Amino acid sequence: MEYVYGAMLLHSAGKEINEDNLKKVLDAAGIEVDDAKIKVLVSSLEDVDIEEAISKAAVAPVAAAAPEAAKTEEKEEKKEEAEEKEEEVSEEEVAEGLGALFG
Repeated sequence: MEYVYGAMLLHSAGKEINEDNLKKVLDAAGIEVDDAKIKVLVSSLEDVDIEEAISKAAVAPVAAAAPEAAKTEEKEEKKEEAEEKEEEVSEEEVAEGLGALFG
């Protein structure tokens, strides 16, 4: 992950993502550098539009969270309905009790 973070840091700084720059970032962070991993990452990012990849990655969690939010809302609505029913029952019981007093 550190290698990807280093590449993202270079990207956000507007620097070229190449082996030398990535190695400098990782060295500065105190990370033991594996040259093979750097080569693989740099070569795999050559044809990638990083801005587009970031925007797609940012949308994915939001889309995944939407059904979960709907479930939470549904649970809250059911809970509110149950509370309303309890209140209705309580009011009916109170009315019955008063009727018995004056009945």
